[in-house]
Amino acid sequence: MAERRLGLMLALVALSAATGTESVIRTFTPFYFTVEPADTLAIRGSSVILNCSVFAEPGAKIEWRKDGTFLNLVSDERRQMLPEGSLLIQSVVHSKHHKPDEGFYQCVATIDSLGTIVSRTAKMTVAGLPRFNGQPVATSVHQGDTTLLGCEVNADLVPFVRWEHNRQLVALEGRFLKLPSGALEISNASDSDAGPYRCSVETAGSSKTSDEVELTVLPEMGAERKLKFLQQPVPISKVSGQTVILPCVVSGHPTPTIHWTRSEETISERSQRITLVGDGSLQITDVTEEDAGIYECLAENGNETLQAQAELNVQVPPRFLKRPVNIYAHESMDIVFECEVTGAPMPTVKWIKNGDMVIPSDYFKIVNEQNLQVLGLVKSDEGLYQCVAENDVGNERASAQLIILEHAATAGLLPSAPRDAVALLVSTRFIKLTWRPPAEPNGEILAYSVYYAKDGANRERVENTSRPGDLEVTIGELMPDVKYVFRVVAHNKHGAGESSAPFKVATQPEVQVPGPAQNLVAQANSPTSITVTWQEPHSDNGPIANYKLYYMENGAGSEQDVDVGSLSYTMNGLKKFTEYSFRVVAYNKHGPGVSTEEVVATTYSGVPSASPQNVTLEVRNSKSIVVHWQPPPPGTHNGVITGYNIRYKKGGRRGETDTTGGNQLSQIIDGLERNTEYSFRVSAITVNGTGPSSDWVSAETFESDLDESRVPDKPSSLHVRPLINGIVVSWTPPENQNIVVRGYAIGYGIGSPHAETTRVDYKQRYYTIENLEPNSHYVITLKAYNKIGEGIPLYESTATRPLTDPFDPSEVYLFDLFNNPYTPVPDPSPMLPPVGVQATVLTHDTIRVTWADSSLPKNQKITDARFYTIHWKTNYPANTKYKTADTTTLSYIVSGLKPNTLYEFSVRVTKGRRLSTWSMTAHGTTFETVPTSPPKDLTVVSKEGKPRTIIVNWQPPSEANGKITGYIIYYSTDINAETHDWVVEPVVGDRLTHQIQDLTLDTAYYFKIQARNSKGMGPLSEFVQFRTPKAPGSSGKIGKNPPVMDSPSGTRHSISGHNSPHGSPTSGLDSSTMLIIIISVGVFTIIMVVIIALICTRRTNYQQKKKRAACKSANGSHKYKGNSKDVKPPDLWIHHERLELKPIDKSPDPNPVMTDTPIPRNSQDITPVENSMDKDHHQRRNSYLGRELEDGMSTLSGRRGLRPKMMMPFDAQPPQPVISAHPIHSLDNPHHHHLCDGPSSPTRSYLHHQINSRPLGPSVSPVDRANSTESVRNTPNSDMSPAPSSQTHPSENVETDVPVVSYLPGSQEEESNRSVPTAHVRPSHPLKSFAVIAIPPASSSYEAASSATPLLSQPGTNPQVHSVKTASIGTLGRSRSPVAVTVPSAPDVAESTKMLEDSDSNYGPDELTEEMAHLKGLMKDLNVITTA
Repeated sequence: MAERRLGLMLALVALSAATGTESVIRTFTPFYFTVEPADTLAIRGSSVILNCSVFAEPGAKIEWRKDGTFLNLVSDERRQMLPEGSLLIQSVVHSKHHKPDEGFYQCVATIDSLGTIVSRTAKMTVAGLPRFNGQPVATSVHQGDTTLLGCEVNADLVPFVRWEHNRQLVALEGRFLKLPSGALEISNASDSDAGPYRCSVETAGSSKTSDEVELTVLPEMGAERKLKFLQQPVPISKVSGQTVILPCVVSGHPTPTIHWTRSEETISERSQRITLVGDGSLQITDVTEEDAGIYECLAENGNETLQAQAELNVQVPPRFLKRPVNIYAHESMDIVFECEVTGAPMPTVKWIKNGDMVIPSDYFKIVNEQNLQVLGLVKSDEGLYQCVAENDVGNERASAQLIILEHAATAGLLPSAPRDAVALLVSTRFIKLTWRPPAEPNGEILAYSVYYAKDGANRERVENTSRPGDLEVTIGELMPDVKYVFRVVAHNKHGAGESSAPFKVATQPEVQVPGPAQNLVAQANSPTSITVTWQEPHSDNGPIANYKLYYMENGAGSEQDVDVGSLSYTMNGLKKFTEYSFRVVAYNKHGPGVSTEEVVATTYSGVPSASPQNVTLEVRNSKSIVVHWQPPPPGTHNGVITGYNIRYKKGGRRGETDTTGGNQLSQIIDGLERNTEYSFRVSAITVNGTGPSSDWVSAETFESDLDESRVPDKPSSLHVRPLINGIVVSWTPPENQNIVVRGYAIGYGIGSPHAETTRVDYKQRYYTIENLEPNSHYVITLKAYNKIGEGIPLYESTATRPLTDPFDPSEVYLFDLFNNPYTPVPDPSPMLPPVGVQATVLTHDTIRVTWADSSLPKNQKITDARFYTIHWKTNYPANTKYKTADTTTLSYIVSGLKPNTLYEFSVRVTKGRRLSTWSMTAHGTTFETVPTSPPKDLTVVSKEGKPRTIIVNWQPPSEANGKITGYIIYYSTDINAETHDWVVEPVVGDRLTHQIQDLTLDTAYYFKIQARNSKGMGPLSEFVQFRTPKAPGSSGKIGKNPPVMDSPSGTRHSISGHNSPHGSPTSGLDSSTMLIIIISVGVFTIIMVVIIALICTRRTNYQQKKKRAACKSANGSHKYKGNSKDVKPPDLWIHHERLELKPIDKSPDPNPVMTDTPIPRNSQDITPVENSMDKDHHQRRNSYLGRELEDGMSTLSGRRGLRPKMMMPFDAQPPQPVISAHPIHSLDNPHHHHLCDGPSSPTRSYLHHQINSRPLGPSVSPVDRANSTESVRNTPNSDMSPAPSSQTHPSENVETDVPVVSYLPGSQEEESNRSVPTAHVRPSHPLKSFAVIAIPPASSSYEAASSATPLLSQPGTNPQVHSVKTASIGTLGRSRSPVAVTVPSAPDVAESTKMLEDSDSNYGPDELTEEMAHLKGLMKDLNVITTA
């Protein structure tokens, strides 16, 4: 008592000194749970909430533990923590072999500056699947008697049992009672009770119904029936506060009376808590501990008596009679946290400090089975302590805070060290010390403190003198033959003074204590128990009071003990397959004796209790995946791991299993399907069975195998960090992941990277170069390599650090608690940073970061309160801030990342106030996923000089989520059409512009676009509206009415107008000049028709056969010229506006291809021209798979196999020819088709047509052209006048379709025997045709595309009516305005027949050359006439 008063006085002195120095005294922080989780019964498939709420200032971090392991709720889809701290579990999972949600849960709250508290342990059980252990049985009952219908289910399903009578729910009241077994008791039966009964079990997830049985009610005949128990009371245990039913169901006649007794005292219904229900069962509500006892049921009816008894056991959860209180203390003091509990059965008491279990030792002792004594306080003992009381029905805990004060002092006023401290008396169990007062007391000495500890220990205890002026003290409770270290400190009113010099004293050896116990043996009984036996020592030196059994888990480092009064003891609750050491010490009245030698025993093995860790997948190629894992955590193997079970599946299928050896930590799974996602999980195997499986992890096989035909690209980054004698090198792999990387070659040297070279594995991302010279400049190179060789190197240089250590311990200052209580004290030995940081990419937004802690033991088991901080960021954009997260494990899953983004991660460790620097960085690039945003800034403009061609521009999507491999452009004239009905224009690669040709003039188009990467298509952009320019006006300028592009928001983009064809305004021609030109052309056309007619009549049958053979070959196998640039057309042409004749240059090609139809002078001058196609060009196709059109543009005909319609009205003629139109490419395009069969073009009328810029893409095959040709039908029609105006064209950009018309009489017989002549509509070269452009008549008609089928001519007897002949070139969803074409009058019948007979004539090359020479002369003459 005196020592306690003195200790209190010293504390007051310290507090007063602190007040005098104007320091702030630390106060206890309120920190406790307001709501703790409770035991819960969950239903499979439903949701459950475990409540938790904390009162804390400042706010606390809340985590959850299940079965002692922290839950990672960041990446858990089913389990999440609510804002107030409660745990929500959605869709509870439960099966026979997989019960991930069932277990014990704890809420853990932490304040970094204060400590950690742990909530009570809540047990969550999951009700099993509804099933019946036994079905109800049909039965009969007499009127007025009692019967029982059984429904056997598991105990946890009884609350969900319902009964139905005639498929109607039975109300469980009055005569109907559901017993604790689920059976239905029906008392005082009547006729209305007869009928079918069934029981059902309904849970949130499912329900099940039993068989339906019939209950028959028999009339009561009055005959005596012996009494029998239908249900007897059975022993039962209940928790206080619950309701219990003790069943007692008896049947017989006369009807019996039922009484209950407890401890031979009759129970009467004295209170509302105790009642009789049903026919005599006893119900007790709100059970208390006083209700426990043996209950007896007595049934008697005057003829006989039945009795049965059962024991009611009432269990009481732990309850605190005395809670621990907060304590202020000083270092080296001894303190006791007092805790008193009660309950039934009697609770056991454990103590927790900052969330970790307190293990009893020499300095932490459990006193009186419940109190915690801490001897020789040190600063690290400060924190939160919890007294945990547990028994079979519950657990409770109470917390208290310990604050360790530091002595405040004022320099010059404290006493000096006591002098001449010596041991006055030394015994086996105590030492008496004495000393002289200090030389400079600086005031009255209030007391002395003697600090002592075992030699080599760092924890001191203190003993204070009992009265002021005492100069000696006795230190008791020492161990015999042990050396102790002592020092003395004097106190005055200002505080503790200087310590005396430490000195050592050894206690005397004990000779009266017992010797070692004999024959110590430890034998395992089960996976969790070991029995230890021994015999009495030979020399006991008196009666043995008791034995103390010391035991320790191998590698644990701390020994525990238990008192034993016999010669054997069974240790229960041990870990499976764990080695324990045991020793025994006998005690007599003098104290502990000599310890035995240690014996070792190992518990039996069991199945692993944890799954393998860090399961990762490595996709090797398109058909194999490598599974990597680490063994289950230490302490959970429960035996020797003999193998691992790998289960993998594709999608929702059943899956397959593969097994490996126990030492194997990876496995290659072959024979997989390409581009398919597989899920894997791994479980460990011992001789006892298979442990739990890991969570499913998924990976997708490659669509194609990686390339190893070339060396890898250079690594994407290289970082170096210099040390004194080494350099840490870290890097990231090449950006091109499609090339195999087998490893990395690191070269280094002073001034040159070629002095030394080392190679590392392809999975490695860092390497430490060691044994370097300090303060030296090194050059480092890094290259990736594979079987082909080494790739492009990446260089970096740095200088190693000098030998001088930048850390100077003299710069660390320790501040007194009272002077600056909230200033953290720097630690001269900071924590080492984590090593081996690795980033494993799991999905497009998730990366697992793992590391090792070099300050932990080899088994990497965390036993203290350290935690790890992970921070990460991406380097794009450059100013991205770090994000952080904390964890107490050696791995962390970072989620919510951006797809296809390179992230860098680093980790540091924190333990109390000590923290490490950041570790080396690890890098990981998340996987790609489909684009989540459409391309931006979609714009449409018309191409200058080509009104039918538009240019589409755009910008890449802001969230590409991978490398863009192409774009899809959709356009349509109907904004309301379904997307699959729009025209599709694929763009391969990352181009941001594309041309679309052959659009209809003066038509509104709608455009939208989407991006594509390796994972799929992104969303569509908003549509953009664009109207093509109007048809040529009377002024002859295309750009008079500029096209307008409308975006959905209403923005209009005006396109600049077009210049005249040759870069200058069109010259005006007066009417007289134009009239002369027209007459001249007409006369020339008539002459040419006459010449052609004469040539056709002179052809021989031989020439006709030759012509047919040539045309058959040409039409059957159209060939392309190798390149359009190789073909130079003749310069013979007439400008549409000025009719200027130009001289002809000889083509370098020996067989030039003409765009315009030459006019022969005689029949010998006409030579056929054959076209051919280059095979390479012929094989090209406009493909969605990525092969672009040869000139970057495509047309609708190339995409659909059809062509846009062109309506060309013709003048009516009495003989109605069938005319079909075939498109022929201009010389600007490498594909050309020419007329093989049929006469030359008519020359007696003007041909009016609309400009049609239609170069066919390479995807249009000759068959496509033939199949898409639209037929033209003639009907009698009056003459149509050509439009008076003409249209100007650019001489280089605009290509026009020039139809060349041929005749066919209306005879069906001739048509059946001869191939039908066709009029080819083809794009012209800038060398213009002789036709004069006329404005097409406005038309809104649309005609569906059809295959090319020539129409038979109409009978010649048809009346003369207006008719229009049309040649349509159709495309899906688009039409062109009709173009008027004037067809010359046909010759008379005789002449026409003759012309047709000679139409198969053919010409050789020499004849055609000669004819061209004559034609050149004729054109020169015509030029002179027109010039005049």
